[in-house]
Amino acid sequence: MHRKMSAKRFFILPLLLALVLSLGTTAWARPMGCGPGGMNLTPEQAGQLFDLKEQFMSETASLRKAMWMKKAEMAALWKVENPDQAQIKAKQKEMNALKEQLQEKMTAYRLQARKIAPFGPGMGMGKGMMGMGMAMMGDGPGMGMGKGCGF
Repeated sequence: MHRKMSAKRFFILPLLLALVLSLGTTAWARPMGCGPGGMNLTPEQAGQLFDLKEQFMSETASLRKAMWMKKAEMAALWKVENPDQAQIKAKQKEMNALKEQLQEKMTAYRLQARKIAPFGPGMGMGKGMMGMGMAMMGDGPGMGMGKGCGF
């Protein structure tokens, strides 16, 4: 009987310990890129930033859709057996022009956001310089200047 009890404890105690530790980690979790305390905005600032972001998203919806369409067209140009170099270069110029327009609108949006809540992009979880981890150098959470909170 004593052996049966110790075997049962051997399996139950590590499971309970794992459960307690896993529940504790959720208490320490924070929003990505916002750091301790988030942005510490007043309700008015949060509302203004939300409205500004909604306005930016609606104003750039057609531009973003056009970029996706150009990307699909570019993929189709590359899929053929003998890709037409002139068509690919022309499509790339169209894509670059759309990207430039979006960047201009994004800069205007960020400048307006700074007037509402004067903070800069932080070292938050954004598309940092280090990418998705060691030696990957891709998009994703990383260690460099990220989007920070609100951008």
